[in-house]
Amino acid sequence: MNARAYQRSHPWISFKIDFHAAVPGFWTQLGQAVARCGQIGGAALPPGAAGDMHTLYLIKGVQATTAIEGNTLSTEQIRERVVEGRLELPSSQGPRVARTFQQGRLELPPSQEYLGQEVDNVIRACDAIAHKALHGHQLRLDEKWIAECNRQVLAGLEAHMDEGVVAGEIPAHAVGVGRYRGAPREDCAWLLQHLCEWLEGEPDLPLFADRGADRIATAMLHAILAHLYIAWIHPFGDGNGRTARLVEFMLLARAGVPLPAAQLPSNHYNRTRTEYYRQLDRSSRANEGRGDPIGFVRYALQGLVDGLEEQCRHIDAIQLSIAWKHFVFDRFRRERRSPALNRRREIALALTDHKQPVPRAELRRLGPAVAELYAGKTDKTLTRDINWLLHENLIDRRGGGYRARVDRMRSFLPPSADGTGSR
Repeated sequence: MNARAYQRSHPWISFKIDFHAAVPGFWTQLGQAVARCGQIGGAALPPGAAGDMHTLYLIKGVQATTAIEGNTLSTEQIRERVVEGRLELPSSQGPRVARTFQQGRLELPPSQEYLGQEVDNVIRACDAIAHKALHGHQLRLDEKWIAECNRQVLAGLEAHMDEGVVAGEIPAHAVGVGRYRGAPREDCAWLLQHLCEWLEGEPDLPLFADRGADRIATAMLHAILAHLYIAWIHPFGDGNGRTARLVEFMLLARAGVPLPAAQLPSNHYNRTRTEYYRQLDRSSRANEGRGDPIGFVRYALQGLVDGLEEQCRHIDAIQLSIAWKHFVFDRFRRERRSPALNRRREIALALTDHKQPVPRAELRRLGPAVAELYAGKTDKTLTRDINWLLHENLIDRRGGGYRARVDRMRSFLPPSADGTGSR
């Protein structure tokens, strides 16, 4: 077989990776990521909180995916750009509902509309992937699907692309980013096909089977490698980064990674943008120019672990808040009803949703229910109520304000040593 041009110019595109040479910490990272995915996927949340989490991390993921390419829209603007719908999901355990997204109400000046179009394209692409993954439709990685991803991320942006760039097509001219140049144009189609066959066939991952947690572990490695190889090949005239991140999202979502977690790699790359480009560069120059993906895989995997732990803390805060509200209701159920107790209960509950201490002057305006209960009441009444809540350890004074004692719920967790005691 005659050697291809890329083998001389890009020897690091080898479709080989020696995971047996990875340091022990690598496998610890992978195990942590799989465990955190299981924790997130099994977390029982109220429908509203679960939906809000899905929306939050979709918006963060879309903002990150486009921001790396220079899009300046904030997460707040992107939130206004989309409207949410309800998607009924089939389930053997009863009906479930997910959220679906489409273009919303944020209008931008004509000179910035292309930024909104970039965001719309990624939202629609993510939504289509999520819809198919949740309904059990087949999602198979092949070169046609990758090209279609590129067409989706570049749709409607023709006026903002360089001459000779056609969405979803490999241009005749050289393509690169910074000092990096993509693979020879004549090899790009073959390389994309070979990449898909490598990841969908029998890849160099003999340690894992295609079931349960093993499937998710494999998908994580596949997703990171797919991202890296698309960045190395750099086949399209524009949108290679966005395409790589969509492929990564698809591979994670179809394997059963919770959708909010499947958005996390993009967040990591955007948060550590300088390191992201450094790791891409190092991965191709390592091993005396023959390349080594392990460094990039470890970098991406650590970011995924960090993001998953952040999501676990987010879920933990929601669940503690729910437990706290039940605790408050139970605490007041044991008292005789009175207007004073009604006021105190509403303050304790309303403070639950405030992360920062609330100044005394704002306690009366915590919400409509609190405002109505304190209408016409004096400051002495508020003082008595605050003192009672402090005495009952339902609120505390912190940083010039008051907060609910949600942290008390941690005392009801199973006891364990903190690991710092001496024997």
